[in-house]
Amino acid sequence: MQRLAGIRVPSIPVPASSPHRVAVLVLEGAKPLDVGIPAQVFTTRASMPYEVRVCGARPGPVTGGDGLSYSVAHGLQALEWADIVFVPGYRFPDREEPPRAVVDALVGAHARGARLAAISTGAFALAATGLLDGRRATTHWHYTRALAAKHPLVQVDENVLFVDEGSVLTSAGAASGIDLCLHILRGDLGVAASNHAARRLVAAPYRSGGQAQYVPRSVPEPLGERFAATREWALHRLGETLTLEALARHAAVSPRTFSRRFVEDTGYTPMQWVMRARIDMARELLERSERSIEQIAAEAGLGTGTNLRLHFHRILGTTPSEYRRTFTQGG
Repeated sequence: MQRLAGIRVPSIPVPASSPHRVAVLVLEGAKPLDVGIPAQVFTTRASMPYEVRVCGARPGPVTGGDGLSYSVAHGLQALEWADIVFVPGYRFPDREEPPRAVVDALVGAHARGARLAAISTGAFALAATGLLDGRRATTHWHYTRALAAKHPLVQVDENVLFVDEGSVLTSAGAASGIDLCLHILRGDLGVAASNHAARRLVAAPYRSGGQAQYVPRSVPEPLGERFAATREWALHRLGETLTLEALARHAAVSPRTFSRRFVEDTGYTPMQWVMRARIDMARELLERSERSIEQIAAEAGLGTGTNLRLHFHRILGTTPSEYRRTFTQGG
């Protein structure tokens, strides 16, 4: 697999026809947004082959955080059923350990092949299992030092929105949970499905896992808005020649300033981001059209089919043809 800015991209996506069973594990003090994000993103619909079960340590009422409570229909048996388990954040993770039964159920689910995904302080529950030992992980920026102190074997990265370590994934605060869910959708169903879900959520379709979650700024924030406008401008011109100088000129700053701030905002250099956007455009064209590899390469601004194959394999670890066959079989 190819690591890129804090994420591990799967070599071959899961076919869209494969059903996915999602469990959302609600612990005492669970944060409402953290619970709602995976439940809403993966809700069953014609375009989404997922089934969601919200569960707790046992069926019944669960006292949540921020003045809300939950009534969950399922207990820990849902983790035996699921192939993706989300652990939303909860209050006081640095003070209280999750129940032993919860830890054992998470370990058992992972041993059976389920992916475990934590949102925000849910990372503490995953860390309690030992499954994060020796791996990179993140959590809400307010708790990164506490996570590192409580679980010193975990390689805590406080400067990313999410980390994909294959079978265990972690994300920062609540909004980063959306980024993580969209990242999982991209791997399972492809770029088109992920972009469709992003539009439904009115969310950014792609934020790098390597984007800093909290960066103190000495530059006026309107500059960030200007850079966002430049990224949008570039997305509509991927088939054209895009240079660092052209991007900086659109943002009305020097190339040096543009490069420095762009890395802070996205986790990528400007030209890495452009390449990533072009590969994502090529992925969607492979999924949704019958254009040839050469045609797609030209339309996505990659020049030739040889160039497309080179960068596609470098970033995704597979070939355009294999990628297309995977989604054709899943269609």
